[in-house]
Amino acid sequence: MGSRAMAVGNAAACLSDEWSLINNPAGLAEIKNLSAAVAFYTIPSFKPFNRIAATASLPVIVGVAGAGFFKYGDDLYNEQLISIGYANKFGIASLGLKGNYVQYRLEGFGSAQAFTISFGGIASITPKLMIGAVIENINQPKLSSNSDERLPTRFKVGVGSKLSEKVLALVEVEKDFENSPLAKAGLEYALHKKVFARTGFNLNPRSGFGGLGFILRKFKLDYAFQFSEYLGAAHQATVIAVLTKKK
Repeated sequence: MGSRAMAVGNAAACLSDEWSLINNPAGLAEIKNLSAAVAFYTIPSFKPFNRIAATASLPVIVGVAGAGFFKYGDDLYNEQLISIGYANKFGIASLGLKGNYVQYRLEGFGSAQAFTISFGGIASITPKLMIGAVIENINQPKLSSNSDERLPTRFKVGVGSKLSEKVLALVEVEKDFENSPLAKAGLEYALHKKVFARTGFNLNPRSGFGGLGFILRKFKLDYAFQFSEYLGAAHQATVIAVLTKKK
């Protein structure tokens, strides 16, 4: 989630922003102010796939803590997550840990719950080169005591390069044990210090992305667009509010 991440093809392993709790918890370490964010994702051609999410990030005495909520689906089938996370910076590297309470519900079949653990890291190899990695669902929990079905572990590894003061390039590979690797790439270009243009693409399955971002004093407004060969067009809008700033 997060329109910035979506607009660059969801190549978010190296991004550090208010949506890092969901995308790579290590990115929380760069948050400097108490912030809150909300997002709405929609596929007009298939509304049951709509998603909403909200996060809050709080710098503490040592490191940064985060909490969030995510919901996907409709009354027939839905998934809900409640997340808490923490990250801190150690020299050139940021490390983050996140726990999710996950609930799945299918009408007529009841619901199932699980607790998952994810771990992430981002290292600044040089001032212009970053490497990020995430391992999701490390513990591979069972969906129920009556089933051997487990949530799959998923790996994401990405590289970010600041090609110039205005251009950030991102590439990433995502893989789980059941599916082929998903390749992602994206670019973020600063049209102005407070206006950003973004684009990206995915391979397997193929998707194209684009979007814009604006910084308005205590708010950040972002929009992203995706076109997929399977689902058609999708849109996401996010609002981030900076609630306090360090003096």
